[in-house]
Amino acid sequence: MAVIDVNSPAFQKDFQRTLRRRRLVHYRHLYVMLLPALAVFLLFKYGPMFGLVIAFRDYQPRFGMGFIEAIIASERVGLGNFLDFFQSRQGPTIVWNSIIISTAKLVIGFPVPIILALLLNEVRHTTFKRVVQTVSYLPHFISWVVLAGIFRLLLSPDYGVLIPVFRALEMEPINFLGQSQYFRTMLVATSIWQRAGWGSIIYLAAISGIDPQLYEAAYMDGASRWQQTWFVTLPGIASTIVILLIISTGTIMDAGFDQVFNLLNPAVRSVGEIIDTYVFEVGLRRQSFSFATAVGMFQSLVGLILVVITNFIARRLGQASIW
Repeated sequence: MAVIDVNSPAFQKDFQRTLRRRRLVHYRHLYVMLLPALAVFLLFKYGPMFGLVIAFRDYQPRFGMGFIEAIIASERVGLGNFLDFFQSRQGPTIVWNSIIISTAKLVIGFPVPIILALLLNEVRHTTFKRVVQTVSYLPHFISWVVLAGIFRLLLSPDYGVLIPVFRALEMEPINFLGQSQYFRTMLVATSIWQRAGWGSIIYLAAISGIDPQLYEAAYMDGASRWQQTWFVTLPGIASTIVILLIISTGTIMDAGFDQVFNLLNPAVRSVGEIIDTYVFEVGLRRQSFSFATAVGMFQSLVGLILVVITNFIARRLGQASIW
């Protein structure tokens, strides 16, 4: 009888191949359910990436020619579009605005869903907890087109809800959305209000997966509710926090197109114009497709680099990572 060496590379390779085949057969229904989402992702995410080539060309749509033929016929400009953006008068200001707004949203807004989830986890009154959850989740499902109109009405210096407050304090009404010193603060505040409830869902789900015996052991050791939260709950959801933080750093240059586009006005454009709104203005309204593609590509590359760096740091510190 032949002796099989289970540690040989050939046996391990065959074993892994057989294991993958069995897993594929066992989870075949899940893979079939994944196919539509995968097809949409490939079609609308990876498919358009072919168009990035126009960032290095002077692309001009030509009548009677298809998209690919027009790209081939366009003149190559190399990194010219990127250099034009950074050498322009608006380029550095727009990048700086995007960094300030998105960083403020990340630093101030990232802990808010965690705190909200921890607070909701401590609520024992079921009805009150459900009401708070519903109220906090609701803004996520409202379009920024609607929210922008609501905020303009509420914060109007002529007929807003804060007019009685200013009168009581004998102050002149403040146009929060029309003055540059307040606009960024309002962007951060309204973004946190709109996202906090929805973001807390992930952390509540992570908290529900913590072993209840850990809380029982901490209680038997005399730990207070605050100590249980600090030494049991937070370590239990640490991996979730790290993963979401890594993903969030990838959007450091994405300050939120929907929100800024609907709240932006000429009075605050100098502090509120971001890369996304600039790309929309230049690419669609001015039809400078190559230049807009180059700016958008720069934004995506910065996000990718930040994700890789943050993931590397998290892995070196022994925390959870994406890869």
